[in-house]
Amino acid sequence: MTSTATTPEEYITQLPEDRKAPITKLNELIKKHMPEGLEAGMSYGMLGYYVPKSIYPDGYHCKPFPPLPFINLASQKNFIALYHSGMYAKKELYDWFVAEYPKHCKYKLDMGKSCVRFKKIDDIPYDLIEELLGKMSVEEWISIYENTIKK
Repeated sequence: MTSTATTPEEYITQLPEDRKAPITKLNELIKKHMPEGLEAGMSYGMLGYYVPKSIYPDGYHCKPFPPLPFINLASQKNFIALYHSGMYAKKELYDWFVAEYPKHCKYKLDMGKSCVRFKKIDDIPYDLIEELLGKMSVEEWISIYENTIKK
């Protein structure tokens, strides 16, 4: 479900009532603990946390816009999705998250390469997400992006 909202505040306002509190809590958690240098805003119709053009002018792929994405947060039809590009690009980080998840949640992990799907909004592992946010710097993300993804 892509939103047409142009600001994070508008995005949250448009959410169903049962999603507003967890998305707001996740948004605040991410903004407080995201790697230094990231900016928050809208990206791909979701809440986005990205490397600004002032730090990485090349942006994402070969387009002059958008900036290099790192984390996205979305309310989908049946779940809340947290996308973390670092887990997609760095196997050790992915493996760490998969191993840690059962220690923080009573439900089975539902995850793709970078997307963690939270179907039970009362069992979102906020503490694990906070720890994940400190596992990769902006500089490391740019380096991984340039050396493994951008090619």
